[in-house]
Amino acid sequence: MTHPQTLAEATELAHRIEQQLNRVLIGQQQVVREVLIALITGGHVLVEGVPGLGKTLLVRSLGRVLDLDFNRIQFTPDLMPTDVTGHAMYDPKSEQFRIRRGPAFTQLLLADEINRAPAKTQAALLEVMQERQITIEGKAFTLSEPFMVLATQNPLDQEGTYPLPEAELDRFLFKVLIDYPGHDDETTLVNMVLDGTIAASLDVDSLTAVADADAIAALKTLSATVLLDPEVLDYALRLVRTTRDFPGIIHGASPRASIALARAARAQALFEGRDFVTPDDIQQVARPVLRHRIQLSADAEIEGQTPESALERLLAQVEAPKQ
Repeated sequence: MTHPQTLAEATELAHRIEQQLNRVLIGQQQVVREVLIALITGGHVLVEGVPGLGKTLLVRSLGRVLDLDFNRIQFTPDLMPTDVTGHAMYDPKSEQFRIRRGPAFTQLLLADEINRAPAKTQAALLEVMQERQITIEGKAFTLSEPFMVLATQNPLDQEGTYPLPEAELDRFLFKVLIDYPGHDDETTLVNMVLDGTIAASLDVDSLTAVADADAIAALKTLSATVLLDPEVLDYALRLVRTTRDFPGIIHGASPRASIALARAARAQALFEGRDFVTPDDIQQVARPVLRHRIQLSADAEIEGQTPESALERLLAQVEAPKQ
């Protein structure tokens, strides 16, 4: 399998991956683009949406198209940290302890309904996300690259949930909103299932592997070469810094958001076939980077404001450099 050597080749490969995924994820083009940007950037994604919109299909499809290992964990209130990472087991035959590797030993990990597990189990996964390694009985195991966690949570407030604290939300590069497809897209999806073009189950056999781990590493390296003009970087920083004293927001984004915004904008420029970042690239990725990193005041919520409406006002008020 050939790996991209130039930005033009990287853009062409990124579009081929995107096209393969859009074959089965009907009507979710924006979600696919944002997840691929996160993968190229080396970040993790928090996906929010009601059940049945293709979150598991998305991860399985990614694994198929990119020839990567895939695991899924269903988070429940009784899930223990060792159920995620693994543990040492005593083998009576050899009279020695051996390591049982947990589902986190993979490349693509779907953490389904992460907010249903208690804080201790959430923390075990978030440590893996940050350190890219798992420690069992004092022995550290480095995870193979790429490693990406797609964690899902239901947008509805339900009993038995443990919302992720702000400091842990900050570990996710993006928060992606997956919504119902439009009427035309849903019609296309239903017809494709009815005539057998795609399976109603999570069957991804029709997809073709067009890249591998080395190709993703090459995309990441080439994305880092995209030029980021000081004025455009200053615009990204001003957006993040404005969240810290913006009306209606009581907690703004951390410097980690500034880094995420710059890296994600480079990957967005790569998808657009450019070797430089524009203010529009910054705006395209600002919402998924910032929506989970800001907290509205109680008064703003009573007034009916949402993180989306607050970011809309913020993006309108912060002046972008002239292109």
